[in-house]
Amino acid sequence: MKSIKEIKNLKGKKVLVRVDFNVPIKNGKVEDDFRIQRALPTIKFLQKSGARIILITHLGKGGESLLSVSKVLNKFIKIKFIPEIIGENTTKMVGVMKNSDVILLENLRNNEGEKACNKIFALNLAKLADIYVNEAFPVSHREDSSIVLLPKLLPSYAGLQLENEVKNLSKTIKSPVHPFLFILGGAKFSTKMPLIKKYLKLADFVFVGGALLDDFLKVEGYEIGKSLVDDENFGIKKLLKNKKLIIPEYVLVKNSLGKFVQKNEKDILKDDTIIDVGEKSVKLLEPIIKKSKLILWNGPLGKYEDGGAGATKEILKMVANSKAESILGGGDTTELIDELKLQNKFSFVSTGGGSTLDFLANGTLPGIKALK
Repeated sequence: MKSIKEIKNLKGKKVLVRVDFNVPIKNGKVEDDFRIQRALPTIKFLQKSGARIILITHLGKGGESLLSVSKVLNKFIKIKFIPEIIGENTTKMVGVMKNSDVILLENLRNNEGEKACNKIFALNLAKLADIYVNEAFPVSHREDSSIVLLPKLLPSYAGLQLENEVKNLSKTIKSPVHPFLFILGGAKFSTKMPLIKKYLKLADFVFVGGALLDDFLKVEGYEIGKSLVDDENFGIKKLLKNKKLIIPEYVLVKNSLGKFVQKNEKDILKDDTIIDVGEKSVKLLEPIIKKSKLILWNGPLGKYEDGGAGATKEILKMVANSKAESILGGGDTTELIDELKLQNKFSFVSTGGGSTLDFLANGTLPGIKALK
């Protein structure tokens, strides 16, 4: 990838920056501005260089306006919001831009050409600018028009955060330092299985939590009650023979009376629902965290929205206080990091969710390939 730092003269150039401001919004207000803040260094770099910056992003599945996002962005930098994507008003506003001006166009997914990867839609966007920059790592695993077509139509570069994502996540793939601990939570076994297989080769320890844990316990022959499991057979039996794999023996369950109880895996009942990794298993992980030099973590270890955030919070604190290089990803995990005010305690926190998983599994993404 070519970096925006390699562009020799940006003064007066119109730069189309694909950001990812697909942030959670409730009652018309942005709840988490993590992704917005991570895009600011690139925007400010372009401003300082005298570029004319046109920001494009999607929000939700389409139909939503970026007005509330523009209000949050205006707290950090002065911008103009244009409530359309392509059209006469957009062309006019871009035409009168001055050096270092920033405008934000309306939600890309409000035009069906974005998700359909429509070339005409991409051509109309490309007409607005001289240069394209991808600063949207969280959506770079999608083959959308603004991600894979625009780089073919304009001189294309990687934003500063995108560079950081690739640089830091690659550390866990190419010659990682040891001892290396991989912590994996969340659900969707089908998307996590390639990672488990890959990191059982790369890491020294692979600790499994979240809904993934339910599948392992079921295959081991334990009662899992009403816990969430995947119907497919992913060859878990074979994985269980690997000594690097750490399956927590102690769990937190919600029983038939709605009470939370710490239990050994052998004591789970038919009316129980596994909510989180148990306290004893958290303590057993502590010495491994202390001796690790590299820790990669993706996904929460329990149903945090249902009272199962305890293990994730405790282990986050342990990792934050360790001397290891720590690389974390997954939207749900970053919410808890923010709640605990540990944002600056880790070496790197990825902005991606599905894109982080795909990059870790494949070493690249469609949006990254398109920049080459």
